[in-house]
Amino acid sequence: MRPILNTPRRAAAAIAVLAQALFSYRLTVPSKPMFDEIHYLPAARALLALGPSHNPEHPLLGKTLIAAGIALFGDGPLGWRILSSIAGTATVLGVFWILWLMVGRLRPAVIGSLFALMNFTVFVQARIAMLDGFLACFVVLAVAMLLWSARAGGRGEAWRRWLGGAVLLGLAVGVKWTAVPYVAFAGVAFVVIRRRHPTSFGTIGWFAALASLGVGSVATYFATFLPAFFYHDSPMTPARLIPFQREMWGYQTQVLPAHTYQSSWWTWPLDLRPIWYLYEPVDGAVRGVLMIGNPVVMWGGLVAVGVCLWMLIRRRDAMAGAAAGLWAGSLLIWAIIPKSLGFFYYYYLSSIWLCIVLAIAFARQRPVRHWDESCLALATIVFVYFHPILSAAELPAPDAFRRWMWLGSWA
Repeated sequence: MRPILNTPRRAAAAIAVLAQALFSYRLTVPSKPMFDEIHYLPAARALLALGPSHNPEHPLLGKTLIAAGIALFGDGPLGWRILSSIAGTATVLGVFWILWLMVGRLRPAVIGSLFALMNFTVFVQARIAMLDGFLACFVVLAVAMLLWSARAGGRGEAWRRWLGGAVLLGLAVGVKWTAVPYVAFAGVAFVVIRRRHPTSFGTIGWFAALASLGVGSVATYFATFLPAFFYHDSPMTPARLIPFQREMWGYQTQVLPAHTYQSSWWTWPLDLRPIWYLYEPVDGAVRGVLMIGNPVVMWGGLVAVGVCLWMLIRRRDAMAGAAAGLWAGSLLIWAIIPKSLGFFYYYYLSSIWLCIVLAIAFARQRPVRHWDESCLALATIVFVYFHPILSAAELPAPDAFRRWMWLGSWA
């Protein structure tokens, strides 16, 4: 690595500055709400006013964070999206942290985090007031924190980190229920790691670790409902808190009418059906925001999954297997969850894990020198090419989007 990136702290700081600058540039365009902002902005405003509940199908934390941005920076596009951009930067740094803890080498950590930065999904979600950016941020940081706990030198240190991971998972569930399986994944990972490395996690006991993971995440989740207890109309009460969860379950499992952008979970890894978050005349020009994955990361990541699985089977490479398993488990969630409709942005977390799989595949098996840099360079070139329809840049004509439509299903 170059001198400026020769320590983890320097590298992480440089990546953080780059990510926040990239996410923040022209963050206020478009100046009107786009896509699901039309749902979450009214919900955030209602929370600020302590008025009636909006968007009751999801927990409160994501909307509370949007409300905090509005309170700090005003009820305009900057206030709507600023905390999403910070969550995006934290997500990129979380990928860096995870890879540093897994591999112990700076190069894979930098390569993987830059893959995440160049992956269109992270860029787009960091620039819109939706829940998924906060969900991913807390889950990615939780994985990093729990891995850090596994490497703790003492029992007290391990406990603090382990409980921090439990809290982060509880916050993730407080954004969206789709984080719940990651609590189970964390428990399984603890058991597997402890069996392979008995001195890991500062020798925290199995029962104590699993119990604290469950209690800590559940307690944190319920704590995220605190604002609801101060509503002016129909405030939350302890007696109503559990029944309210059943109401949310009803909303989550209801059968919804067909949608133009709906897609099946098995199509998401292939990048077949993206979503136009915006495509219309706004702020004096035709502009578009396409929620799509960088083809280099998305399709190359699938090859990397295969490579990691091969390394697991042929070499018993547990690290490669863990990376591939994290991606596979995140996708399997959507094959099981009883949702009547699916959308590509549900694949957001999985697309982040692909960046880790890519970095691990290159780090554990590099048949040709500088393949990782070459792949990253290609991903960067493709990012620059697609940037106009990821960032709501001014387009020359109403049909200008066609130059980026590599597949017929993207239009």
